[in-house]
Amino acid sequence: MRARYGVPLGITAVATAGLLYSAGFEVRSFRLRRVTVPVLPSGMRPLRILQVSDIHMVGGQRKKQRWLRSLAGLRPDFVINTGDNLSDPEGVPETLDALGPLMEFPGAYVFGSNDYYGPKLRNPARYLLEKASGRHGLNGNKPAVGAIHNPWEDLRDGFDAAGWLNLTNTRGTLKIEGASVELTGLDDPHIKRDRYGKVAGGPSGSADLSLGVVHAPYLRVLDSFAADGYPLILAGHTHGGQLCVPFYGALVTNCDLDTDRVKGLSTHTSEGRTSYLHVSAGCGTNRYTPVRFACPPEATLLTLVGRE
Repeated sequence: MRARYGVPLGITAVATAGLLYSAGFEVRSFRLRRVTVPVLPSGMRPLRILQVSDIHMVGGQRKKQRWLRSLAGLRPDFVINTGDNLSDPEGVPETLDALGPLMEFPGAYVFGSNDYYGPKLRNPARYLLEKASGRHGLNGNKPAVGAIHNPWEDLRDGFDAAGWLNLTNTRGTLKIEGASVELTGLDDPHIKRDRYGKVAGGPSGSADLSLGVVHAPYLRVLDSFAADGYPLILAGHTHGGQLCVPFYGALVTNCDLDTDRVKGLSTHTSEGRTSYLHVSAGCGTNRYTPVRFACPPEATLLTLVGRE
């Protein structure tokens, strides 16, 4: 009896424990990532950016809402929201309520596919198949059929009313205590809504700092931002891999970015120019896959300092 069933039962027990941990604890174990990025002109005072991403709000997620509201205590200079705020068509009021204290600060946003469309139940193995085939989202796959449309206009109106800049395939500028921060944003490349031609040309040169902002860090977008000379690019979308292997890392990124840069600070080089790239692992999950393993939910406080 022991020889025949001991190993399968042991594997089942370990798998069950892992599921309980990833769904019951880690997915609600919110963290703050802190990074320092040397991109400011020499002598300029540091600037602190709070990046929030991939909230994927579902009704009743009280702990996540309390945690998001608590981030206002960091007193950032400004906030960047890199999209996928929703995972529930009814989630707009709770999302705006949770982000309310942060909307007291200057800020800007782009949207992700889950702001526009409700999620669908899908086999997680498809992410591995898409990685192997090089096709992700609508980039090479068939258009979605029967998609649920989220009330993204209500979310947009709430952000706009708070004074946050809408960076949907456009540019904007924030004034932060005398400093000028130029922001160039794109709509979500994951569903082919990015239109880099509308914002091409690089930083104007009149601002103290210029940033590129996008939801999904597809290589075509990173190449364009880096080649145009943006010193820092902010993105989300990847969930940090969401289900990672301890001591190994992420298996997928849900786009064509390599897994070595699935989250945190790295660099990207195109046409001889190099930009810093920060990818947020986000603080939520698709409502149908509410698990994380070896990849806690997060927001990031980026402290920008003078270039060496």
